[in-house]
Amino acid sequence: MKQVKKGDKVKVHYHGRLTSGETFDSSEGRQPLEFEVGSGSVIKGFEEGVTGMAVGEKKTVSIPVEEAYGHKNREMLVEMPKGRFPEDMDLEIGLPLMMSSRNGQDFQVVVAEIKDDAVLLDANHPLAGQELVFDLEVVEIVGGSPLIIMP
Repeated sequence: MKQVKKGDKVKVHYHGRLTSGETFDSSEGRQPLEFEVGSGSVIKGFEEGVTGMAVGEKKTVSIPVEEAYGHKNREMLVEMPKGRFPEDMDLEIGLPLMMSSRNGQDFQVVVAEIKDDAVLLDANHPLAGQELVFDLEVVEIVGGSPLIIMP
């Protein structure tokens, strides 16, 4: 039976949760996730979990922080003066906001702390610092990228 290997395009159903049991994402009711193993399009631990599985096989993998979204990076915390926010905005811890970088790229931040004159915003990935658990099921091995043989 064919097993998933690096370079294969695969379709996978998954249920992702925190170690507390809280679900953060699932493909239930949607199309399976399709990606190329080894392309870096999903987190390392997810790719490693799928590698070696066969179509129809199911398993649960625990992914340590280092193979998920990494540890929280203190450099991703930004302090903004309260005066930069609209006066009528109800700021609360956990509130997601969108910011723009200097080059115009939008990214999400979360209000991490509210001080007297400033607001601390966290631009880390929401799952940074978390160990993740995935229930995986390989639905299809589509096949890998074609090999190009040079003369």
